[in-house]
Amino acid sequence: MDGRGFMFPVDTAIGKNGRMHTVSRAYAPATAQLRITMYDIDSEYFGIYGGYGESLGQFKWPIGMASDQSGNIYLSDELNNRINVFSHEGDPIKYWGQSGSKEGELNGPSGIAFDSGGNLFVADHMNNRIQKFTKDGNFILSFGNKDQDTLNMPWGVFVSGDGFVYVADWGNDRIVKYDSSGEFVRSFGSRGSGNGQFRNPSGVAVDEDGYIYVTDWGNERLEILDKNGNFIQSLRGQATISKWADEYFDGNYEEAEPRSRSNLEPSPVQFGGDPHEESAHIEKLFWGPTSVKLDDDGRVYVTESNRHRVQIYERAG
Repeated sequence: MDGRGFMFPVDTAIGKNGRMHTVSRAYAPATAQLRITMYDIDSEYFGIYGGYGESLGQFKWPIGMASDQSGNIYLSDELNNRINVFSHEGDPIKYWGQSGSKEGELNGPSGIAFDSGGNLFVADHMNNRIQKFTKDGNFILSFGNKDQDTLNMPWGVFVSGDGFVYVADWGNDRIVKYDSSGEFVRSFGSRGSGNGQFRNPSGVAVDEDGYIYVTDWGNERLEILDKNGNFIQSLRGQATISKWADEYFDGNYEEAEPRSRSNLEPSPVQFGGDPHEESAHIEKLFWGPTSVKLDDDGRVYVTESNRHRVQIYERAG
């Protein structure tokens, strides 16, 4: 869970030249593991950066990541109430943000996403709204908390190529779609475990064909919907052992030997249909999926916190 591994990762940014940046949130007694790991889809490792604190390049409770058009990496910090900015190589550049509930202030910023104009949308989690800033932190507008259809602890946010803003409305168990000026367009989803339902959705992404991908955190799955919000497919996870894990087990017999005798895929029948218990005991399944991202080739990246990994998928056909 250190070095090139992850420790409770919560998000991944796909940056310049395909370099991936995954942030590990760790937990209170293990703040030394709070870091961002750089690597690529072929498992090449480029190092780590960041760390616990309030100084430049540090963070305390990281959650959302995004890459701008220059390849710089932006990271939201829920406890410091700010946005950190790093270079493509992980060098700290600056941070911005001020605590509060007034327009332009932040209280628990979570998911972040850029639009085509280089402006940053921030899910202002505890203020139950979305705010739009320039990439340098100048306030532009806010929305989502001004009428009876108020957001409830929004988590993930995504801006499509045609300018629509999609929000994973965690507390309301739905996805909400807005236009580029923050006007409500529609919402879809309801609380439950059926097809097209959610339990605390954490992330959302939309591909070029309009398919909507949602990390359904409470149901331990990835839901795929069409552009109108109709259910297409549900994925529970299909993880295999990574190259890094293979190398670790090759050098650590005391870990590899008992693993070789373990049942890593017990029958789900014994867990009574509880997705959390299934995911906790069946290694290949998503366990704590916290974000979904897409790359330029349409691959789907799911960061799952409790399994300390990222699963990557391609569309068939």
